[in-house]
Amino acid sequence: MSTETVAKRLVAMCRHGRFEEAQHELFAKDAASIEPEAAANGPLGNVQGLDAILEKGKRFQASVAEVHSIEVSDPLVAGNWFSIVMTMDVTMKEHGRVNLSEVCVYHVKDDKVVSEQFFYDMG
Repeated sequence: MSTETVAKRLVAMCRHGRFEEAQHELFAKDAASIEPEAAANGPLGNVQGLDAILEKGKRFQASVAEVHSIEVSDPLVAGNWFSIVMTMDVTMKEHGRVNLSEVCVYHVKDDKVVSEQFFYDMG
């Protein structure tokens, strides 16, 4: 599967809120998930391995009271890398309604995502 195929599949699944299914299908067992430096050590911080990535996703989902909308850009592909912009309008259990926007960069090797890195403003 080409990087472009992986990217398009991930985008299609994320647009329908099927994040966990996408991770099971498209991520390597030893994939890394990397957050901005200020968030690297928190409960949603950097993790290694698919099981840890899935658990991180469950912790995020548990903090959300309601998802109002999800927008995912078309992917920008360069070699074994692709990026997307993801924007979510959510009501957080502890913080109320917020708009989250991030640039997500993925590295693909042997037809699987081996790393994801997120860039967003803290605040």
